Amino acid sequence: MISAQVITTSIEELRAITRVDLCVFDPDGAVVASTFDNNDIGPELIKNFVDSPADSQVIGLNHLLKITDEGELVYVLVARGSSEDTYIIGKIAVSQIQQLMVAYKERFDRNNFFQNLILDNMLLVDIYNRAKKLHIDVLVPRVVLIVETGKEKDNTAMELLGSMYSPQSGDFITAVDESNVIVIKSLDPGEGYEAVEQTANTIVDMMNTEAMMNVRVAYGTIVQELKDVSKSYKEASMALDVGKIFYVEKKVNAYGRLGIGRLIYQLPLNLCKIYIDEIFGENDPSDFDEETITTVNKFFENNLNVSETSRQLFVHRNTLVYRLEKLQKSTGLDVRTFDDALTFKIAMMVVNYMKYLDSLNY
Repeated sequence: MISAQVITTSIEELRAITRVDLCVFDPDGAVVASTFDNNDIGPELIKNFVDSPADSQVIGLNHLLKITDEGELVYVLVARGSSEDTYIIGKIAVSQIQQLMVAYKERFDRNNFFQNLILDNMLLVDIYNRAKKLHIDVLVPRVVLIVETGKEKDNTAMELLGSMYSPQSGDFITAVDESNVIVIKSLDPGEGYEAVEQTANTIVDMMNTEAMMNVRVAYGTIVQELKDVSKSYKEASMALDVGKIFYVEKKVNAYGRLGIGRLIYQLPLNLCKIYIDEIFGENDPSDFDEETITTVNKFFENNLNVSETSRQLFVHRNTLVYRLEKLQKSTGLDVRTFDDALTFKIAMMVVNYMKYLDSLNY
């Protein structure tokens, strides 16, 4: 059902154009919205009109009209005026409110449809049947983007994204929890992941500048049929989690670029513990100081280049070598060699994943 505020806005706009006062009652005679003092119209008058078989009635300057939805009485509209056009204007108001109800009902139905679609709660035959009724094209390329706002019960993100991506352009905005907004983006022919990446970055920038919200965005793969939208959603959901564990510095994460992080994310916890014990033995990876971790990460970023790493860290080459040799003594891994560097990199990613799992248990 449309809100009273929507009805108020609608009849106030009509009042400004036509100079005819309008009032909307519910079937029990309670005022929903009005542009004039309606104290002379009591609930009994409305109820008597509701019970009558007539669709319209004139009482003095008041023109009463019924507003129905699929044959069911929803509201009673009263148009007040002495001109001959008052009744016609009342009919226009009735038509406008009925169109609003259809639009809002369709919007709600679409929201329900897409929520069930991405959560895999629909049979294949139901997807196509409901899509046809809701006038949703099933063969348009689409991708799902998840915008993590981190703010529960905050509609700002939903409203802002709704203004950026509208159903008229083939896009749809919905949510299945209180901290994430889901964008189901339709793509034009020829648009690929470059366009999706640009869309994701635009969302991050807009949410930051317009709503002062620091969001993370993740997206799945592009699917060609409506039935596969749930696949893109699941991929985006995984990309969001993997990004928070292994790629904290990134605001945008794509499922197709998760790399080894995607593999580690799917490992069982007991296997992770066995692997860490094999690599570090009695040493606790959590005991590594921040200086050592920063040094090794920068070393990896520079493809094991000692000279470039020392330059970026503003330390002498010998100081860097000393730090790496110190790590070798404690772990037995010489990260200056490719094999040991790969082993250490994967091990630290596994450690981060285990920390993430521990945080979920608390």
